[in-house]
Amino acid sequence: MYDLTGRKALVTGGGRGLGQGMAEALAKAGASVVIADIQEDLGKATADSLKDSGATAAFVPLDVTDDANWEAAVTATIAELGGLDILVNNAGVELSGLVVDLDPADVRTMLEINVLGTALGLKHAFRAMRPGGPAGSGGSVVNISSVAATIPFPGIAGYSATKSAVDRLTRVAAMESGKLGYGVRVNCVYPGLVPTEMGMKLAADMVTLGLWPSAEAAVGDVIGLTPLGRLGEVGDMADAVVFLASDAAKFITGAGLPVDGGMGM
Repeated sequence: MYDLTGRKALVTGGGRGLGQGMAEALAKAGASVVIADIQEDLGKATADSLKDSGATAAFVPLDVTDDANWEAAVTATIAELGGLDILVNNAGVELSGLVVDLDPADVRTMLEINVLGTALGLKHAFRAMRPGGPAGSGGSVVNISSVAATIPFPGIAGYSATKSAVDRLTRVAAMESGKLGYGVRVNCVYPGLVPTEMGMKLAADMVTLGLWPSAEAAVGDVIGLTPLGRLGEVGDMADAVVFLASDAAKFITGAGLPVDGGMGM
């Protein structure tokens, strides 16, 4: 039921970190994968690595905040793979800051990438996957939210707000898809803290903001808040994406799946 052979996937922010792991997991499950990223060197390297492992893969440049970029990326994906069944809206950014020192530019950046980028992905996935679209056979969209949408963690108010918006976008889009007969399931994942470059930067930011004495102390407290007693791994998040994209989740839409070791319960 987790076999994705014959499926065609587009993964945003797939050049590194969680996105790279998700792309690799989708390919391992049998999907053909296009990596979309604003960082072309990283995106091309990930696509080349997938091809070296025997997968069908390609790269397209994508600024997720740009509507025309999205249209071009989806068109290129369909041309390259012969269709589109899966979109993983993973691209995102986290900029830490205390509410008392809130930087409007940082908040706007997160709104543009995390919220608008996800919304535009939904727009163009629906247009491609719905009946009459250039792919036209339905599919699955998996949006990447965060445990930050479910807990009041200090220092990340703007990020938490934008990732909460991803959850709301997911549910409204799922309802619209169902009501309008698009045949596209829409779900989201709430990853816990993973020691990627982005995750470790967050820990370091907590020290800079005066919230923890060291990055190690911040990470230790996160583990202490997590019933399973460890940080997340890239593979934990990637497995959840494969599940939601697969027929094992064929009657699941509008859902948010915590993959956080119980931290957000």
